[in-house]
Amino acid sequence: MIWIFIVIVFILAFYFLVSNIRDKKLLETVTKLNRGTRSERDLVLMLLKQGIPAQAIFHDLYVKKYNGNFSQIDLVVVMEVGIIVFEVKDFSGWIFGNGNQSQWTKVLAYGKRKYHFYNPIMQNTKHIIDLRKQLKQFENIPFYSIVVFYGDCVLKDVNFVPNGAFLVKSNRVLDVMKLIITKNEPVHYTNRNEVVRVLINAVQNGENAKTRIQHIKNIKDMLGKDRVFT
Repeated sequence: MIWIFIVIVFILAFYFLVSNIRDKKLLETVTKLNRGTRSERDLVLMLLKQGIPAQAIFHDLYVKKYNGNFSQIDLVVVMEVGIIVFEVKDFSGWIFGNGNQSQWTKVLAYGKRKYHFYNPIMQNTKHIIDLRKQLKQFENIPFYSIVVFYGDCVLKDVNFVPNGAFLVKSNRVLDVMKLIITKNEPVHYTNRNEVVRVLINAVQNGENAKTRIQHIKNIKDMLGKDRVFT
């Protein structure tokens, strides 16, 4: 009996090892194993396993704005019905928010601890605005915003979500994408190669360490917390 148990354990260990190696190779068709967050990479892998071509998925983009700064976007997928822009959040606790308010609330320890964070709908809307400015043809292409929540969180009370924007727990991402695909007509890209080129360039921008460091500094400067004295 003990030998049967050992064999089963060995088979399971071998299966998980092979599966892990296969997943890493699949992920590397889109992004590097150390790029972005684990949740972002999990999302990329999920999309790949659902048959979305690697050539249509762009991870960890740094879109250069006209003022020289960068807008960092977690994930972009080019679909027949338009372009889906993802913002990925790792949270625990209860989430409260209003699509029209800039600050949302995360509640932990049954209400004993509260934290505020920037409205992710507005955050991703800004990403889409910055991305639209990159190409003339983007003016005629529909963009869809999906904010994905990973972690042990509950969307307790969230309302006034605008059209074209979706908030979803990670296990419902595919349901939302299916909804977008089935409810919208295919669009005409005047030059799809141009779209791919712009997105690839944005991904390559993020490979520059100086760009990433400067982006973090710009965000800190925008928040201005170091200029608050109490």
